[in-house]
Amino acid sequence: MRDWAAKTSARLNKGVEAVVALLMALLVLDVWLGVVDRYFFHWQLPWPEIIARYLMIWAAMLAVSSGIARRDHIGLTAAIMQVPQGLRRGVLIAIDLCILALFLYVFWYGLGFAESGAKRQAMIFGVSLQPFYAAIPTAAALAVIQTVLVMIRDTGTHLDNPPFQEASA
Repeated sequence: MRDWAAKTSARLNKGVEAVVALLMALLVLDVWLGVVDRYFFHWQLPWPEIIARYLMIWAAMLAVSSGIARRDHIGLTAAIMQVPQGLRRGVLIAIDLCILALFLYVFWYGLGFAESGAKRQAMIFGVSLQPFYAAIPTAAALAVIQTVLVMIRDTGTHLDNPPFQEASA
């Protein structure tokens, strides 16, 4: 089960990282177009700034699950390392359960947030804001899935046996 969770987490993370890389490339191109427009062509395009904002939100929100998969998110490592070895595993599992609860909460309320975007329109595009607001529940759902997978993969041992070892120089 642990091997399956590790492989599934890695595959999901690889896909998410590819999407984030694509979004970041689009963001760079969009900002570049905005700069060229402003300083050279003076087209006065109204949309590059808005597109950049939503690309950045989607990229940042999706990257959360990647941080979870790699265990690169903020942790209380210094404090947890002071906990006796016998209790450390239980504390780490409890922290993972708190993280899971947080992202379930964000997912649940994010659905309502995304739904509220259906009634609102972007002033420049005249389209619904729902696809843009959907970044919140989508990212939270991915974070929930990754949290469950890494909980199974690590079972509270990730400080003693890090899942991604740094390459030695």
